[in-house]
Amino acid sequence: MQLVIGNKNYSSWSLRPWLGLKVADIPFEETLLPLYEPDARSQRLAFSPTGKVPLLVDGELRVWDSLAIAEYVAEKFPDRGLWPADVAARATARSICAEMHSGFAALRDILNMDIRASLQVGLTPEAQADIERIIAIWTECRARFGADGPFLFGRFSWADAFYAPVVTRFVTYKIPLPPVAQAYAETILALPAMQEWITAAHAEPWTNHK
Repeated sequence: MQLVIGNKNYSSWSLRPWLGLKVADIPFEETLLPLYEPDARSQRLAFSPTGKVPLLVDGELRVWDSLAIAEYVAEKFPDRGLWPADVAARATARSICAEMHSGFAALRDILNMDIRASLQVGLTPEAQADIERIIAIWTECRARFGADGPFLFGRFSWADAFYAPVVTRFVTYKIPLPPVAQAYAETILALPAMQEWITAAHAEPWTNHK
């Protein structure tokens, strides 16, 4: 399989499937297309019908959108446990992934993903509410489903991959976290695959030209 992604410093959407594949030890080839070069969109259109990343290529099949990629990979590799086995846990994991996928607009607007940066910004009430909602999700999932390990549902799942970009945002913008959320964030940052992504982000030569 081939995973087409954007800049590791900026592309939160790309991090999600990349991290899931890496942690699950599923082989893939990586194709990185810088997001902000003059011909960036035409390069992406050569792979994806939407002109966006990420995109998974598996033979003749193209799967776009991070949530669709997550579902496809979980179906293709059911032994990797990328969704929790328990029905209630799995339904909750899918719910919080969908919430991340379609929500948190204020947080995305104020706290752009920028791994190399160290910034402080004024938070709008809407962005603060998004932060509090994420902390609540992490806290509730750890309490209800986290007995078997340090991740949201004990073992690593797609839910952790979907919230990993938020962890980098909280680091970049120095967002204070309560103990349970801080411990969870540190668990994500300690993943070897996450450290690999962060190291690569720091080494990238590209900047956001928008």
